[in-house]
Amino acid sequence: MPQKPTANPLSQFIEADLRLGGMLDSRMIGLLRAIDQSGSINQAAKQVGLSYKGAWQIIERANNGAPKMLINTMTGGSKGGGTRLTETGRAFLDLFDRLQRQHEQFIAQLNQHLLDDPNIILLLQRLVVKTSARNQLFGCIVDIQMGAVSAEVLVKLKDGERIVVTTTLTSISELDLRVGADALLLINNSDITLTPDADHGAFLVNNRLPCRVLRVQQDEVNAEVMVLLAGGETLAVLSSPQSINDMGIAVDQRLWIIFNSNAPILGVKNQPA
Repeated sequence: MPQKPTANPLSQFIEADLRLGGMLDSRMIGLLRAIDQSGSINQAAKQVGLSYKGAWQIIERANNGAPKMLINTMTGGSKGGGTRLTETGRAFLDLFDRLQRQHEQFIAQLNQHLLDDPNIILLLQRLVVKTSARNQLFGCIVDIQMGAVSAEVLVKLKDGERIVVTTTLTSISELDLRVGADALLLINNSDITLTPDADHGAFLVNNRLPCRVLRVQQDEVNAEVMVLLAGGETLAVLSSPQSINDMGIAVDQRLWIIFNSNAPILGVKNQPA
């Protein structure tokens, strides 16, 4: 048997459930199929993870909403009791199966259409990034300066601002960093400093970006300032309540964020083998 290919995390960006008449969905179809196989509401309910009462409620809703009975429940008699699908019930089951296959093909075509657009691919890749770092910035590598023991990578953000990132020569090779590649920068909120415009020149740092304060949250120990960059990105900056008070930081204030070139963690998307 051929091995199932590894799923692309982007291949199912569009997801949708099929529902007929606002009532007949995959959950109800699963119960109908289990009843058809087992002939027992109790066994079918266990098979699809429903309570006996919950299964009965679905059956009643299905029978009440359908033009004809979908399920027939019998008690005793010469052939014994049990629950069976009617001819209409089996017809609905077959119809749903056919529509489900067509529905899956349609969703797959939509996903493929999105993945054929390089701009959409870039957007989806950004959306599926999961990390513990509070701050994520996306940009494009525009320059790489190789040194004796390290390298400086210049990343341009979407607003044109540029960030210098220091990394090892080994990382340049292992990550296959190259000019023109899309890059992800992860920056811890504790590695960023806020400073007024008049004072930012006093700091010997590689990176300075103008920003506007969105909100300030603080307790007795820590303070976190959310700032907005020119390109629309938001960053969290961890500070102390004393520093916030000393600088008189308030919402809508124009400030600068500064951080060293070794603060960002640089990542790139996987290249196809």
